[in-house]
Amino acid sequence: MCWQRFSGGTNALIKMSNKSCRKDHVAGDEDYDLVCSSQKGDADAFGTLVEKHQKNMVNIAYRIVGDYEGACDVVQDAFLSAYKAIRKFRGDAMFSTWLYRIVINVSKNHMKKKRVRLQREGPSMDIPIETGEGQLRSDPPDPAPSIAEEFEKKEVQVKVQSCINSLDVEYREVLVLRDIQGFSYDEICDILKIPDGTVKSRLFRARNALKDRLKKMIGDL
Repeated sequence: MCWQRFSGGTNALIKMSNKSCRKDHVAGDEDYDLVCSSQKGDADAFGTLVEKHQKNMVNIAYRIVGDYEGACDVVQDAFLSAYKAIRKFRGDAMFSTWLYRIVINVSKNHMKKKRVRLQREGPSMDIPIETGEGQLRSDPPDPAPSIAEEFEKKEVQVKVQSCINSLDVEYREVLVLRDIQGFSYDEICDILKIPDGTVKSRLFRARNALKDRLKKMIGDL
């Protein structure tokens, strides 16, 4: 998984100085003690934060960039950025909010670089169809569905992700955060640094656009 890829890179980073934590952190942030230890140079504490938040970050990145390998690259870069900048984390927001803001921004940069590369080089015939569903699929129910049911479910998931990929990134990110990850409107405002009205407006447009695309691809919902 992405944590193994990330953990190898932390050894190359300069060890952080023994710096005291700020006391004016957001009340109820259950990551606070681990963040404090990380700010003092404890790489193991940061590793615990990685293990805790990695799954959500991979899912967010995957839904935005559209392929699993790309999502792992995004998450690795996001964790490295967070590790290097953790002493700058002031505690005026939840640590998870700060972390998810980083992964959103890195995802956007990844997509920009990918577009530039495709424009310069053109699409490669060797690039496989990007689904990633095998890695991100949730645990199957018990009793297990038939092979045909599994195939049909996976096929629908691939089509849904394809429709999500076709949305503008500003619509994609609010849709992923609200409807897939289940963040509150306040949390999304903090993560994206946009007003509540903008979140709701983009989400309304995103849902309508996704529904239209799904109707064309799958049929009436």
